[in-house]
Amino acid sequence: MFQADSRFMQAAMVEAQKAYLIGEVPIGAVVVHNGAIVGRGHNLREHLNDGTAHAEILAIEEACQALHSWRLIDCSLYVTIEPCLMCAGAIINSRIDNVCFGSRDPKAGATKSLYAVLEDSRLNHQVNVVEGLLGNEASQIMKDFFKAARKKRKNRAGNS
Repeated sequence: MFQADSRFMQAAMVEAQKAYLIGEVPIGAVVVHNGAIVGRGHNLREHLNDGTAHAEILAIEEACQALHSWRLIDCSLYVTIEPCLMCAGAIINSRIDNVCFGSRDPKAGATKSLYAVLEDSRLNHQVNVVEGLLGNEASQIMKDFFKAARKKRKNRAGNS
């Protein structure tokens, strides 16, 4: 079992902050191999007009390029918010060994909240999952983002 490392989750938080600053939902992810970050990503759905441009997907794509393989064996993914079904599928299909996420996603989480896809023994690959590392910080940046978004919408509606 891998040891969740706060410096890698902190790197994922930096990615989430990048998303926040450009108006994207603030989720960040990093892929780690042999103690080094080989992939980074933050949500870019709005900027790329691409529903698949989630932090995890972008980090996985970068890691595959860095390691010259679609198989991310001996890799760990650190992500600020619990992965959704799409991202859980990508994690399984890329053979990532470990996932550490900060905070649960009660509306879309596919690793603990709504489903336990990553640990499902019916699938051809299972993933070790650890949750809660920097969970309060990951949750807070999401709350701040959506609070600001609601305020912005309210202000626009009031000025119409």
